[in-house]
Formats: sequence, structure tokens, C-alpha cells
Amino acid sequence: MNHFFKNHKRLTSTFNIFGSSNLSKRSRALFSSFASDLLEPDSWKSMEGLVRCKANYVPLSPISFLERSATVYRQRTSVIYGSLKFTWAETHQRCLKLASALSQLGISRGDVRNGEKRDVTFNLVSLRCSVLRCSSIILLLVNLFISKVAVLAPNVPAMYELHFAVPMAGAVFCTLNTRHDSNMVSILLKHSEAKIIFVDHQLLDIARGALDLLEKTGTKPPMVVLISESDGSSPTGSSSSSYEYESLLANGHSGFEIRQPESEWDPISVNYTSGTTSSPKGVVYSHRGAYLNTLATLFLHGIGTMPVYLWTVPMFHCNGWCLTWGMAAQGGTNVCLRKVTPKDIFDRIDQHKVTHMAGAPTVLSMIVNSEVRDRKTLPHKVEIMTGGAPPPPQIFFKMEELGFGVSQLYGLTETYGPGTYCSWKPEWDSLPLNERLKMKARQGVQHLGLEDVDIKDPVTMESVPADGKTIGEIMFRGNTVMSGYLKDLKATEDAFSGGWFRSGDLAVKHSDGYIEVKDRAKDIVITGGENVCTLEVETVLYNHPAILEAAVVGRPDDFWGQTPCAFVKIKEGFDVDAQDIIKFCKDHLPHYMAPKTVIFEDLPRNSTGKVQKFILREKAKALPP
Repeated sequence: MNHFFKNHKRLTSTFNIFGSSNLSKRSRALFSSFASDLLEPDSWKSMEGLVRCKANYVPLSPISFLERSATVYRQRTSVIYGSLKFTWAETHQRCLKLASALSQLGISRGDVRNGEKRDVTFNLVSLRCSVLRCSSIILLLVNLFISKVAVLAPNVPAMYELHFAVPMAGAVFCTLNTRHDSNMVSILLKHSEAKIIFVDHQLLDIARGALDLLEKTGTKPPMVVLISESDGSSPTGSSSSSYEYESLLANGHSGFEIRQPESEWDPISVNYTSGTTSSPKGVVYSHRGAYLNTLATLFLHGIGTMPVYLWTVPMFHCNGWCLTWGMAAQGGTNVCLRKVTPKDIFDRIDQHKVTHMAGAPTVLSMIVNSEVRDRKTLPHKVEIMTGGAPPPPQIFFKMEELGFGVSQLYGLTETYGPGTYCSWKPEWDSLPLNERLKMKARQGVQHLGLEDVDIKDPVTMESVPADGKTIGEIMFRGNTVMSGYLKDLKATEDAFSGGWFRSGDLAVKHSDGYIEVKDRAKDIVITGGENVCTLEVETVLYNHPAILEAAVVGRPDDFWGQTPCAFVKIKEGFDVDAQDIIKFCKDHLPHYMAPKTVIFEDLPRNSTGKVQKFILREKAKALPP
């Protein structure tokens, strides 16, 4: 141990801040057990004449993209929101001033709130993972000393600017789901220990409720910064103790010196999982991972210089799949949307000549089922990435008929968003339509920022055969996998056990190496000893001409154990009953896979478009025998 600290001065000083008495026994044991592994020498040091110094090493960070765009794309439009427009030079200046203003409010890299010393058990989690090295320990040890700044806002210009200004001030950016209620917002604010929360004026009541709950539990609430509408309007009765966004920004200095990360492993953001099955977990992103995923996404999806990007993916979700930073890297134009509707999508594409967009399958469904009066002929092919849930194959065909080029990806919050990409092969062009759609609906191969994606048996950790039939768990490893779950040692250990990140999603691997998601492990329906992949049943349901939306869960059954239960939403103007749908499924599936129960209602979804199946499972469980 002494040898370990002697050779890692930065870690020594960090360790001494806590004092050995502040470390739990488990933390010390972890530290001792894995120190030797972390001391493996760097091979390049064995070559004479090689050095690592300021001249050839600077920590990777996506905030550098903004600096470059301010020069290269200085007068190009960076942000459009209604009648409001900024250039990249203006956005750069605004972010500097905002970072300066945050610094004046006490936001910094070295903050320890209320002078508290804390147990660092969480921060030693990387010691359980032999694939991580000393820099990741430093990241996690320092993590609790860095200020967090939260935001509760839709895709408005302030939300975009905060993605740069907060890390430029040396702080960690914590995005909150705009569909959370006051109770959940209070839980996440307490968990993240945010010192400041930026709140959109339309969400102020939710934030107020959250702050009231914090005060009732004896937790000091964060400072509030109100984001008014671009015309300067704001709701009446805002707290006198709160700040206003533009006024705060005006108090900053454009000559502010950016606080670059000391290590590229330093955290840049905390993104909370969508919580489709449980309470959200705080996923920590590093500057390094964000930088790499940003460039990989731009390159892989063919997003060249000066794109026009329509924001239909929430920026609070995986930092907008890292394309918040990506648009700065390429000098793109960010077309911000407060609310996503088919009419707004077609109007913005027509008005601003949008080239790229992205969205969950719900966005695609919204577009293909839109009213004809809301549509406009696209000025050119618009490329759209979709992910978040596997879309029905026919959605791809309908989107392409409207002039969109659709690419399928798959990933999780823990993989910075995109983790795989369905790279199209030229030989697929000659396949029959149905076969082409099946290929396009696959989740593909690993994203460029990842070292590997595999389908493994979760018990043996052996790769499953690439036969397109054998189901295993999707697992990732590489530089764009999260640093860990904030303050949740057990969850991080479980996720990284075996040296891979375990997604909890089930898939098969085809002979060409492409993967195809089949289900969440917890969503598999086991009926009479047979496994039913709910996605396969849902795909058939979506082929029914009357069905707009569908989701399948297991319903408890005394004889079979479980039976498939379908929740469906019918298209306007159609009239079908449960038996019609069950018969349709039996005509296209083995009978044991066909739903035994059909419920007609809207599907509960979270803000990223995922169906909240845990709600549907409870409903199915509560159905009378």
C-alpha cells in the first residue's frame, strides 16, 4: 500500500484528504486487493526516449469542440429557436459568461458541500474491475468533491449552452427528466447533491414542489436559476431568492479561463436511467468517454460538416446521445424544439432545411401516422437515427416512403447512448423488401467507440453460437462504457462482473456478426416451459392493420405459469375485438406465443419512448381470473 501511494502522488493527496480513518473496512480491503493489479507498468516506458508531457498529452474533453467552432464556424448559425438565432461566436461567448457566472456562485472543481468528509466506498468501485486503471480510481475518489449543477428543461437554447458552460466551470452537469414529478425530482436532487438547479419556466411548479420536499426532510435545497422564454417572459410569483438565466449570464465575464479537466477520466455529467423497472440510477460519464462517443457517432452516422440538426431527442437523455457536443464539433446548426409534434417536425425541416435528426420509435410512429395536412414534402432526404426500443420493421418502410433515411442503433444510458449500429451492406439492396426490412431492424455491430459487443451466456460468460437462434445477454466493453453508478457500489459491481458491462437485454447473433435484440431478460414470458420473446409477438401485432401500438407482458396463470397478455392501442377509425387480434397472432405465430388476453388502452411510456412494462405487468397481475 505504501509503495502504491508513493508512486501516485495525486492519489496520495486525495486519499489523505479523507484520512484512513474515514475509509470503511470494505474500502480498505478493496484498495489492498487490487493495488497490485493497478501497478502494471505502461509498456511504452520501456522504450528509451519516450515521454508523456504537456506537449503530447492533453486530457480529452468535448468542451474543446466549442473552442474550435468559435474560430472555424464563427459566423455560422449555431442555434435556432423560433425567431431566436445565435452564431457559434455568440454561443462561445455566452457559454464563457455562463461558466464565469457559475464560478461566482461558488461552483468549482474542488467544492466540498458544507465542509463534509465522506465515506468513499462508492468511489473505490473501480478496484473491483481489473480493466480499470489508476486514473479511474482518481476519477472516482475526486467525484464527490466536484460541484454538480442540475437542469430541468426541454430542448431550449439554455439547455444546450449548459452542456458546455457547466463543465467549463469545472463542474458536473446533471440532467433531469422533464416528465418527473416533484417527488422524483427531489430524490434526484438529494442523490446528486446539486448546488444549483436551472429550471424552465414551464416546469417551475414541479421544481418548487421538489424544493419544498427537500426542506421538509432537512436537506438544504439548491439555488434556483429560472430559464425564461426567449422573449423574456416568465411566470409571475417566482421566488425572490432565485436567479434568472439571462440576468445571471449577463453578470459573467467573456474572458473567463476555462477550467479544463485535470484528468480525462474526470466526470463531465450524470445521467439518470429512465427507470422503466425501478428507481433511476445515476450514470457517470467521463470527459474521455463523452469525447470519444461524440466523434464516433458523427463518423459512423456520416454527419459531416455544418449539418442542420433537429432536436427531437431529449437533451436530458444521454446528453442527447452526445450530439449536443457533436454539433459543436462539426459546426452544425441546432434547431431546438420545446415540444415534438408531427407538424413542428415537418415545418422545421421545410423552414431550416434540416439534414439530420434522431428519435425513439415513438417519434417515427408519430411521423408515419401524422395527418396529411400536417405533412410537407421534404426538401431532400433527411437522415434519422432511431433507438431506445426496437421499432417494428414496417416503420422503416413507411418512413422511407416519406423521404427519410432511417438507421437503427441500440444502446443504453450506460453506453453514452449509441452502443451498436446497423451498418448497411450494399448486397442487401438486392434483397426482397421484407428481407431488407428485417436486416434494417437489426441492432447491428459495435459502435466505433467500443472495443467489443458480444452475446454471452450470463452464467458461464461463454459467447453464444452465431446461429441467429441461441439467446444470450448483450454485453459491452470499451472506452464508452460508463464510469459507474453514482453512490451505488453494489449496482456497479453487478453491472461490471466478469469484466463486461451487462446490459440485461437478450439477443441473438447472426452468422454475419450482427446482433438482434429479442427482449429484456425480465420481459421474457415463460409459458408451459417455453420461452416467448415479447418483441416477436409485438412485431406480429404491429403488422395488424388496425393496431397503432402494442406491448406484451406475462400474465400469471395457475396452469401455464404465465401466458402472453397484449396491451394494444387501436388506430382511429378501426373496430376490432380481442378475438380478432388473437386469431391474427395464431395465424402468424406458434399458438403458445399468441396472446391469451388482449387489453385495449394507451401504453404508458417514459420520456425516451420506452414502454413502462412494469406498469403493464402490474395491470396484468391484477386482472380477474
